[in-house]
Amino acid sequence: MGFSRLFGRRPARIQGIAAALVAAAGVLMAAAPPASAQRNTGGYTRDGSQYGRTQRVYEAGKFDYYVMSLSWSPSYCASARDTRDPQCNGTGGRPFSFVLHGVWPQFEKGWPQDCQSPDKGFVPRPVANRMLDIMPSDKLVFHEYRKHGTCSGLGVDGYFDMARSLYNKVKVPPRFAAITDPRTFVSTPELMAEFLAANPGMKADGIAVQCGGSGPRLQEVRICFDKGGNFRSCGRNENQSRMCSSQQVYMPPVRAGGRNDAPAIGQKI
Repeated sequence: MGFSRLFGRRPARIQGIAAALVAAAGVLMAAAPPASAQRNTGGYTRDGSQYGRTQRVYEAGKFDYYVMSLSWSPSYCASARDTRDPQCNGTGGRPFSFVLHGVWPQFEKGWPQDCQSPDKGFVPRPVANRMLDIMPSDKLVFHEYRKHGTCSGLGVDGYFDMARSLYNKVKVPPRFAAITDPRTFVSTPELMAEFLAANPGMKADGIAVQCGGSGPRLQEVRICFDKGGNFRSCGRNENQSRMCSSQQVYMPPVRAGGRNDAPAIGQKI
């Protein structure tokens, strides 16, 4: 498919950015992650032989950069199994479009997780409640801090304050704020180009798109930041060819009660 046919009459600036993204596509090369301690998560059988595997033990605060994951809520709700999920059943107060999946400490290759912390990964209920406007699931809030937030070294309040700050820093392109057309497809270079155009300073190699399922559906947009909260290039983890090799992705519409209204995975659209 030719470039002009793929992008139609998009503004020249966005076409230029998209063209640069296509030309620059390739595998990101980066150094291996730093060495970490290890612990054995296995045990011993009755005859004394050992089983199990060795698991890394990561130190909080020891990482290279952050990646923020913005999840396309309608895609999640189209396949969600939990009918009680307020993000999808209409009880969350509003229809959701892009929501904060999480902010993850990363190495240039690989990432730490489940770090030891004085709070043992516990999130107080008031902290979880104040995040529900952008992370519309308390289970998600609890999981994200336990697995990823503990590795930030910021503590529970510091981690979620930082996550909200990064979320507020990114401007979602207007046409993706409230999609209602059930036939919306967008090319991955165009999607990234529009985010770049809306966010001066964002790096062309500092954004990636995750897709999957039928369509395939847009799942996430990931954006990389340094430890100071500035836009930066992503590491090898956000390899675009691995995350989504499709030239176009389907974006289910934003609707109240997303689980019931959005087409199910596998359903023709």
